[in-house]
Formats: sequence, structure tokens, C-alpha cells
Amino acid sequence: MDIALALGTGVLLALVGPDGRVETVTGTVAASELGRVLTHEHVLVDFVGADQVSPERYDAGEAFAAMLPHLVDLKAAGIDTLVECTPEWLGRDPALLRRLSEASGVLLITNTGFYRDPYLPHWAHEATAEELAALWIEEARGGIGGTGIKPGFIKIAVNEGELSEVQAKIVRAAALTSRATGLRIHSHTTTAATALEQLDILAEVGLPGSRLVVVHADATPDLDLHGRLAARGAWLSYDGIRAENAEAKVELVCDALARWPDQLLISQDAGWYQVGEPSGGQVTPWSWLPREFPPLLRVAGVTEEQVEGLLIANPARLLAIQPPEG
Repeated sequence: MDIALALGTGVLLALVGPDGRVETVTGTVAASELGRVLTHEHVLVDFVGADQVSPERYDAGEAFAAMLPHLVDLKAAGIDTLVECTPEWLGRDPALLRRLSEASGVLLITNTGFYRDPYLPHWAHEATAEELAALWIEEARGGIGGTGIKPGFIKIAVNEGELSEVQAKIVRAAALTSRATGLRIHSHTTTAATALEQLDILAEVGLPGSRLVVVHADATPDLDLHGRLAARGAWLSYDGIRAENAEAKVELVCDALARWPDQLLISQDAGWYQVGEPSGGQVTPWSWLPREFPPLLRVAGVTEEQVEGLLIANPARLLAIQPPEG
């Protein structure tokens, strides 16, 4: 659906700003050009660990052939942009993403940043937050490797429970990178309570809470906790939406829309070509959510404007690169 038909161009520009720009694997676009967006998905993942991960472990041509039909189907389902959340050391492949984007017509957005053990290089434990941030800032400004592809966000992950020393350092490095580049931080947060610690670190660096996306927030369906996060400006990513839990997720999304409609994101954490599995393993299609979940929301009383807000307006504001802080 054309954005102007969904919200009206003037309304969307008022939300994201006339100069809001987004980095995709095929270049810079205006935030208003993103269309409908899935904000947390994966195209390719390799869980072998940082000590063995390598592009040589898979055939990029086979991965391309396996994933292209799913992107074509996603485009047919009405999605224009997919945020690809596989970070470095877990199988990030920006060149493959660019080929897939050009062939499918779906805009793809990749990232900078690191994940968590055992998907961290050993030297990340010794490096300072400033040294890690310098690497990520260089990718944001100069592109990833020799590809010329710039990341559109920062992807990190944290451990469960109290933040470990290395994960707290990675959060700080991400905050320093966000402050310098204006990219938002998407943090894989298994327990949403850990997000409060991350918000404290952002505050120490001088960043507003709106720079943080609490990935997998719906895994802890505690609306009181979500309210504490939202009150500090964080984005809530409800990205575990699947057919098997749709009824519970509809209820959760409806409750959240009544409280924090402008800070809510929906996705399904689906895909992907899994390196090490025969032919990439069993792919979970991305097209279920755009085809099946909005009708369920409408039956529950969610308006068309609210649905379009979840898929268009909120992602556009999220992905628009912010002014650097200092």
C-alpha cells in the first residue's frame, strides 16, 4: 500500500521529519520511502561461534536461491522493508543482503555492533568500550568492510540477569556509537528487566532512552515493567508473534496500544538460512505476520490507523537516523 494512501504524506513527514534518512544495503533512502516494515527478522544466521564463523562455511549462491522466494513472497504480502538483525560474528553478510534486496525489491537494513558470548571474538573481552565504539563508528561512516554498505542501526545482545562486565561494556560501546552516529540501538534482551540497566548506561553517556529498542520485550509480558521502560523513552519490540501464540499476542498488543502506541513495534523474529544445516534448514516464512496478524488485530478492535502505525509510522520514526549528540 502506498504510504500516502495509508496515512497521508503530510502526516508521515510530520512524524519522521522531512529530512529523516535511513541507511539500507542498497543506499540511503528517506524514512518516508520505507513503506510497511518488519523491524526484527533474520535472513542468514550461523550459530557456530565467533572462533569458527566465516563466509567460507556456506555457499552464498545457495543461500541466495533459498531466501529469494521468501522475500518475493514477503513483498507480495505487502511488506516493503525488512530489518535484518544478524550481527557480525553471527553470520552478518551485507553483500548477500544487497543481492537479495536488488532481486526482490524489498529494502533490507543491516547493522553494526556485537552480540554476546559465545558469539564474541576473544579480543572483545580485552578491548575498551571506546575501542569497540571506534570500530562501529567507522562502519557507520565508511561502510562495512569493502562493501560500501552502511549499517542502519546498532545490534547488540545482553545476558540474562545482572549485566556481565563484558555485556555492560558492549552496551556502553553501543551508546557511544549511537551518540556519535545517531543510529538507534536494538538490544536482544531476553528478560526485559535487564533493559533498565541498559537505560542507566545510556543515561550515563548522555543519551535519551528513545535510542534503545528493547528487543524481545514481549518475552516478558509484564505491562508494569513495559510501562517503566516506556516512561524512560524506550521502544518496545514485540517480535515473538507467531501463529501458535497469536491469540495471546493480540491481547498484549492491544493492551500496549492503549498505553504506548508510538513506542510499539511488531515483528516475528523469523527466517532464516541456517549455516550448517542441509540446504540452510527449515525456513519460517516472513509473510505470515503481514497476511494474518492485522486481521486478528482488527477483529479485536484495533483501527486501521493503528495497524498502519505499527507497520509504517513507528518503524519510519525508529529507523530515521537521529542527530548525533555532541
